[in-house]
Amino acid sequence: MYAALKNRLYHWIFQPRGPEAGTIVLVQRRVFILPTRQGLAYAATLLLMLIGSINYGLGLGFVLTFLLVGLGINAMLHTFRNLAHLRVSSGRVAPVFAGEHARFTVRLQNPTVTNRYELGLTRDRIGVEFCNIASRRDVLASMDVPAPRRGLMRPGRLTLFTRYPLGLFHAWSYLDLDAHCVVYPRPTPPGSSLPPEESAAGSGALRGHGQEDFSGLRQYHPGDSLRHVAWKAAARGRDLLTKQFSGRADAELWLDWRQLPVTMDVEQKLSQLARWVIDARTRGASFGLRLPGNTIPMAGGDAQRERCLEALALFDSRAPDRDESRPRPA
Repeated sequence: MYAALKNRLYHWIFQPRGPEAGTIVLVQRRVFILPTRQGLAYAATLLLMLIGSINYGLGLGFVLTFLLVGLGINAMLHTFRNLAHLRVSSGRVAPVFAGEHARFTVRLQNPTVTNRYELGLTRDRIGVEFCNIASRRDVLASMDVPAPRRGLMRPGRLTLFTRYPLGLFHAWSYLDLDAHCVVYPRPTPPGSSLPPEESAAGSGALRGHGQEDFSGLRQYHPGDSLRHVAWKAAARGRDLLTKQFSGRADAELWLDWRQLPVTMDVEQKLSQLARWVIDARTRGASFGLRLPGNTIPMAGGDAQRERCLEALALFDSRAPDRDESRPRPA
């Protein structure tokens, strides 16, 4: 009974909305304020001063008491205004590997002419990042969140708070941003060799790697191997160019789920595939990825690395164990 009443009271006061997309404006109903311990001690002191002034008929005591009361009320208004009407949105979140910390970025915009000071952003009340925002400016605040498991991870509920200017009041607002971080599987330690390359025809011996004969230059594209960049041409002031070689390789490097031992569980297989993806990109090879129910076509570059790692991060172990790249029997 008590827990249900407490839960209803919490939802009535704080009105949790779930993840919110776009920009969040901290309007009046989203900002909460309560006195701090120092604020309660301040109020108790003023009460004692008022009682003493009444008992002893101290005119100056009344003046000082009401002056300090006005100061406290003014501090409460400034604390509330320091947080109200800010605009909050989520920034880009870089992918991480399981076991690392995801850095969620929050953009704080101040559309008013009033400077904002000592704004704190926290998730667990342990790690706090403070920032100041000048009038009509915006800043980026970041929050590190542990990422223990692969998949899509959300930051959870963040708290933006302030106690400026006197620390007598604590104003805060809850933020549930519609942001997520892709957490890749933790790769196995280096040392395992890549699987053997396959013939493009599906059988037979490899016909070479197709990078023996220089055939010309082309415009550089993001993701091209830096080893193939024509650095001498760039040193002469020309645009970045990439060397081309004749004779495309007939060998294909496939990172296949079925190449792994059946004794491995799902997470161990994903970790091993993540290691192969990293090693294949480091070697500068083109590669593809085969998972049950999903196939990433052959490609190269950083974009292929991120594409394959994301597929591993979002892999559903309940997916059917099939290879979509091969024809099914009639």
